[in-house]
Amino acid sequence: MKTERIASKNATFQKFEVLKTNRNKRYKYGEFFVEGVRNINNAVLNGWEIISFLYDETRELSSWAKEKLGTVHTKVNYALTPPLIAELSGKEDTSELLAIIKMREDDVSSLPLSKVPFLALFDRPSNHGNLGTILRSCDALGVDGLILTGHAVDLYDPNVVSSTMGSFFCVPTVRMADNDSVFAFIEKLRTQYPGFQLVGTTAHHEKTLADVDFTLPTMVMIGNETEGLRRIYKEKSDVLATIPMDPNGSASSFNVACAATVMFYEVVRQRNAFRT
Repeated sequence: MKTERIASKNATFQKFEVLKTNRNKRYKYGEFFVEGVRNINNAVLNGWEIISFLYDETRELSSWAKEKLGTVHTKVNYALTPPLIAELSGKEDTSELLAIIKMREDDVSSLPLSKVPFLALFDRPSNHGNLGTILRSCDALGVDGLILTGHAVDLYDPNVVSSTMGSFFCVPTVRMADNDSVFAFIEKLRTQYPGFQLVGTTAHHEKTLADVDFTLPTMVMIGNETEGLRRIYKEKSDVLATIPMDPNGSASSFNVACAATVMFYEVVRQRNAFRT
């Protein structure tokens, strides 16, 4: 595999920097920056295209790193001097391998739906950590795919990717800024899957989760951290559901990632109970 050495902040190094820090540049190149053993392992395992690996030219690499460099097809790998690789890494203990990975197309028809679909929609997420946590919960609780709507935090931001602990590469995720496209996809699902339902979330006293039949084909819709689910999505919902809270508690609502995880778990709980 071709390897190039980088010993200065040349144009290639500057490209790596902007892939980490600049959303517009990421989409210009169609590539994003990844570090961490679990992230890289899951990217390779799930067939993401690895453009390049980056590593410290002076470091004795582990058998894991050598295996990745020797078996994963890339366009070109880069050996960097210790100060440069440390500058790129976001960790105090510099990662052994960094990776540049190609973005995937936003094709909602590519979402791999199960026999009884279980989808999630996150409307205008604004916090990196919340989006990362919801992706991780989607992975842990068997959500078929996640749809991101509206003007949202960047899916490919390194802070989002790292906060998923590798789940980023396991959950099919599609960004859809156009509401009409979202609703067209939903109508297609209604045609293909009898009983398909949209379950919107609300902090107000509507149906509780336990009162919703999640054994049906379902899309759970989660709202923005500050403003909640937009009216247009609430109006399209078949059911608006809430998580019951202790009336003696002082909290007025759940964090959005916590709420999403509770809802996902209720879907799984009901479906497992139905099977038995």
